[in-house]
Amino acid sequence: MNGLRTALSELWGLFVEDGRYALAIVVWLLLAWRVLPWLRLGEWSAPVFAAGLLAILVESVLRRARH
Repeated sequence: MNGLRTALSELWGLFVEDGRYALAIVVWLLLAWRVLPWLRLGEWSAPVFAAGLLAILVESVLRRARH
């Protein structure tokens, strides 16, 4: 059982190295899906969506650089 757990952990690590980063992206996707249409930003929805993803990426890079 311990070997299986280790194998699954390694497999997960191949795709998701930073759990906070992955969680932040999922939360932003859900938030953007629900809130951006409600704000009626028109053609500005895509740049706002991209800016959110960029902010998440920058925060993750800065957090990694500190360590």
